[in-house]
Amino acid sequence: MLPLCAFLILGCSKNESLNEIPDKTSPEGRTEPVLSDIQYEVTQKGGTEPAFSGEYWDEKANGHYECVCCSNPLFASDTKYESGTGWPSYWQPIDDSAVSLHSDRKLFRTRTEVRCGECDAHLGHVFDDGPQPTGKRYCMNSAALTLVKRDK
Repeated sequence: MLPLCAFLILGCSKNESLNEIPDKTSPEGRTEPVLSDIQYEVTQKGGTEPAFSGEYWDEKANGHYECVCCSNPLFASDTKYESGTGWPSYWQPIDDSAVSLHSDRKLFRTRTEVRCGECDAHLGHVFDDGPQPTGKRYCMNSAALTLVKRDK
């Protein structure tokens, strides 16, 4: 009898549904996006979407790509190129401060992780095998990006 009473008391002590979506309003009063499972896994846990599975790996539209978490402009479509890797790749960010670079020693090797310069969301990695003029390949996860299209 005691465990049943404890369950009822604990179960009724909160005035909220277990299925309720948590409030996503920032301290500044902005509504923050609710991330999908893959967006959360990539941006918050440093995951990687499977190659050739993301929304933007072969996207050709004009515009710019923003952080899915905070809408910080990250990459212009005119710096995007086909790397053959199955992930959207760019040869430079919109601005040096748009992203931040960090040493990543996961997977038994050292890589350079790319994070959003505003909210620190994981975006992908940068490699030194890209095209000129920079020689860089910013290999990003589509799940970390939102395309803002513009007319040509």
